[in-house]
Amino acid sequence: MGLEAREWLLLSRLPGIGAAALAALADRGPAWPEGWLAVLPAPAGRALRLWLEHPGRSPLTAQLEADLAWLDAAADRHLLHPDHPAWPTLLGQIADPPPVLWAWGDLQALVPPRLAMVGSRRPTREGLSNAASFARELATRGWSVVSGMALGIDGAAQRAALEAGGCSVAVLGCGVDVVYPARHRDLHARLQGAGGLLVAEHPPGTAARAGFFPRRNRIVTGLSLGVLVVEAAEQSGSLVSARLANEQGREVFALPGSIHNPQVRGCLQLIRDGAALVRQVDDILDELVQWQGARPASEAALTGPAPAREDPLLGWLSDTPTPVDALVDLTGLGVTECQRRLLELELEGQASPAMGGWVRLPARRCP
Repeated sequence: MGLEAREWLLLSRLPGIGAAALAALADRGPAWPEGWLAVLPAPAGRALRLWLEHPGRSPLTAQLEADLAWLDAAADRHLLHPDHPAWPTLLGQIADPPPVLWAWGDLQALVPPRLAMVGSRRPTREGLSNAASFARELATRGWSVVSGMALGIDGAAQRAALEAGGCSVAVLGCGVDVVYPARHRDLHARLQGAGGLLVAEHPPGTAARAGFFPRRNRIVTGLSLGVLVVEAAEQSGSLVSARLANEQGREVFALPGSIHNPQVRGCLQLIRDGAALVRQVDDILDELVQWQGARPASEAALTGPAPAREDPLLGWLSDTPTPVDALVDLTGLGVTECQRRLLELELEGQASPAMGGWVRLPARRCP
């Protein structure tokens, strides 16, 4: 049985245990609370036992009450955790997923396939234009743009995606209620609205710190199927995101540029090291071939009422195998429900298992 939000909050607040260790223990599925008490490191175990037996003496009590009060203050505030239906399953593929994610905004921003876009905080005019045009087209083609709400490329990409009526997820290196950088106050507010979502592993009220941002980057890439680096100097933090994406098994894409422009030397280095060179959005989608069956909402709207009757799961299948865990992430279905529906589609002759996932079968024609 999965844990409740309160229990995940407690685990995330325990001293002496990091994200990677907590994720490893959660994978073992210990029962609450005795199983957890048996496997937790000594400091964390003592803190949990004190809360369970003498909550009035535990510092966890005040923290828990403050956490729950913030969540209860508005309907668009959420605590995402591995047992939450909106938890992004892609995070389960990284080595140290956050125990919980504080979220503020529209959870529908996590439904489409996601691509991270990162780059320089001091971009050229061409870099800003490229970021906006790529984000705008990705949004209109049914993708959600993930970034860190930083100055420069990040903010330009996220604004463009939202202005195009699409989705964007901002991963912050502070609490979701903290506006950082201050110049993005309007973007922070827009990300709380339709199609936007602010997420952070830090509780509300946590101030931005330099050490939080490299850790934040693993979530930016971990939420995404790939990362597009738009502009990056040779020592750019965007190269850290690219390295993390490689370590997580994500695709890395980079926009080329002039060898005389220092703002693109990091991108050229990435291309030299094996990143996919990108000239247009189709270069990204062609590389992510397993997602070519994804039908953007904008296209579905053009085809009349028939697509509304199509099984949502079937709409994500094509002649290229799509893994079950990817279908779970794309559709928001639970693993069991997704597998049950796939079996039904197989029996109906509409889908079939194949090496690497599931494929959509051609429609049957009447003789």
